[in-house]
Amino acid sequence: MFQNKKITLFVTGSIAVYKSLILTRLLVKNNNDVQVVMTEAAQKFVTPLAFQTLSKHRVVTDDFSSDDPKSIPHVKLADETDLAIVAPATANTIAKMADGIADNVVNATLLATTSPIFVIPAMNNHMFNNFATQNNLTRLASAGIHVMTPETGFLAEGYSGQGRMPEPEAILNWVMSSYQPVPTALTGKKVVVTAGGTREPLDPVRYLTNHSSGKMGYAIAHAAQLAGAEVTLISANSSLQIPNHVRLIKVETAADMLTAVQKAFQSADVLIMSAAIADFRPAHVADRKIKKSTDNQRMTLDLIRNPDILETVGQTKQKDQVMIGFAAETNDLIMNAQKKIKAKNLDMIVANDVSKKTIGFNSDNNQVTFLFANGDQIKTDVESKQQIANRLVRLIADKFL
Repeated sequence: MFQNKKITLFVTGSIAVYKSLILTRLLVKNNNDVQVVMTEAAQKFVTPLAFQTLSKHRVVTDDFSSDDPKSIPHVKLADETDLAIVAPATANTIAKMADGIADNVVNATLLATTSPIFVIPAMNNHMFNNFATQNNLTRLASAGIHVMTPETGFLAEGYSGQGRMPEPEAILNWVMSSYQPVPTALTGKKVVVTAGGTREPLDPVRYLTNHSSGKMGYAIAHAAQLAGAEVTLISANSSLQIPNHVRLIKVETAADMLTAVQKAFQSADVLIMSAAIADFRPAHVADRKIKKSTDNQRMTLDLIRNPDILETVGQTKQKDQVMIGFAAETNDLIMNAQKKIKAKNLDMIVANDVSKKTIGFNSDNNQVTFLFANGDQIKTDVESKQQIANRLVRLIADKFL
């Protein structure tokens, strides 16, 4: 049950603030201890007294409102909260979160918060779809922050569009399904995670690669670290923000990845291979840029097979080590994944259909099937990659460690 949690509700300046009153009531009704923090703009729509009446706590409105001179409100709140909910989250607050700006008590507290954070955007549809807002939301998601997709509906401007804050009941259900605390599940374990897409050089300018962004691997590294593991992230060509307290090893080619994985796995308990490894590489890498010619309208590449990293590393696997693979497929998803789990002697494989544009490569969301060596299967809904990463970590802890 989602109850007996210390929840900090951050309320920012939007007409949708009235829904946060109902959300506060629902959280309290579920036997949670709710502390509300409001921006100055939010107080223009609803008074702090309304939230105080529902939460039974004095509302924090600035960093100087504490009755205890020995405590600093934004640090005390951040240290004590089990989870943070930003609802409604304006474009302004989202931008400040992405850039680490702490010019009010809401953003200062969020900057100091290490527990799970849930963001519920609410704004005009043009503001929501603006490239800056979308970029900021992507940055938050890549850092492990949960972001709820706003609804499409009637807006305060008098027309319909995407940006409407979901109803409080929907928000509560989303938070309940997404919040999966795993603070000690992997304590004392060493976990190696691979991420991103390898690049195989053709000449000093060009290379062969794939569409992997690394988002899934970075989310897994973040989830494993939150679960208490000592995490090594071996990343191929990704510019994502490095999760806190995670050791990063940068690689480029499949050969680089193999060398790094072999070394790291020697002392690891778990290997999670979510990187998209190039199956082939050019047999010859030109030392100068290959020039096009008007006489030759075609170019033939001679490719050779890259080593299979899981198969190679699996030959040195010890009985107490766990190996998890990923199967990114465009057809016959389950059948192809089952073949891989047997051929590579894996404990589990995560299968996902990358032919769908709304999930898989470069998307913030995914839908996967967890397949186990004994034939068991668990299929997820379409969820954020961070949610799926959290599920994966829990499965590893429950079934293998």
